Amino acid sequence: MYRRDRRRLRNGFVMVFAVLCLLLGAADVLSRWFPWTSSVWLALILLTPLAVVVLGGYLVANGITMWRLEGRSLGNLLSLAAGVAVFVLPVVAVLLVGTGEPTATGIAVLLFFLSSYAGGVFVVFLAYAVAYARMHPAYSPDAIVVLGSKIINGKVPPLLRARLDRALDLYEATEPRPLVIPSGGQGPDEEQSEGAAMAEYLLDRGLPSADLVVENRAVNTEQNLRFSRDLQLEAGRTGALIAVTNDYHVLRSAMLTRKLGFPADVVGATTARYYRPSAFLREFVAVLMEHKWLNVLACLPFLALSVLLVVYAYANR
Repeated sequence: MYRRDRRRLRNGFVMVFAVLCLLLGAADVLSRWFPWTSSVWLALILLTPLAVVVLGGYLVANGITMWRLEGRSLGNLLSLAAGVAVFVLPVVAVLLVGTGEPTATGIAVLLFFLSSYAGGVFVVFLAYAVAYARMHPAYSPDAIVVLGSKIINGKVPPLLRARLDRALDLYEATEPRPLVIPSGGQGPDEEQSEGAAMAEYLLDRGLPSADLVVENRAVNTEQNLRFSRDLQLEAGRTGALIAVTNDYHVLRSAMLTRKLGFPADVVGATTARYYRPSAFLREFVAVLMEHKWLNVLACLPFLALSVLLVVYAYANR
């Protein structure tokens, strides 16, 4: 599956399931060879609730950091919201079950199923996003597209600068030299288009103007990729494309290149450590929304089972 197309999220499901099977198999073999290791595995299982509490605390602390450093936008508060949910949802579930009402118990069961589903899918997304970001590009690029992000006072901020520096490194390492396309339109609070600001930075760093084409209309990642591909083809560069973004954004961008149907790969630049939790959560939510009907269908059995439990409880009262 990886060789056929590394840009599929289903590869992540297979990868995580394989690792889980490997760990379970290793635990079984070690328990047979060294019986004392059974106590170690049991201790690790019993520590799981503590690990969840630590995770919730970390997410809350990270959310406060994001609030302080990046502002109070919804995207910046995702880690705080997730951390609060880790602590609140179990309490809500216990209170619902404590009422003794079948409907309330059914809602608690549904919350458990939905939380488990979301958590499991997020683990798959995170694991494969991290793995994909560390893969070497499958192609020698004919064009390098730098995906835009918000500029501040007409200049590229550190987040975007990391992408541009990564693109320059890739450009220098590729023969023959590829076309470089900084991509991004102008937002209502930006002095110029993201593409133009990035082009200035690239030229100041010594990129030849002959290898530079600016895309300045895109307002989202899909348009970044589609409009840049059009410019690449217009320039007579018909080969593969490599998009450069930040590491948290790599997998979703790669999935979009597959959706658009052209040969491409995506590489990632490093991101500030404090920024990553909210960024990965934001990307995860975006992927869920892009596949919302598939996720709705996946959750329907949980809803049906919860309803059946409620009906059974009322029938036996």
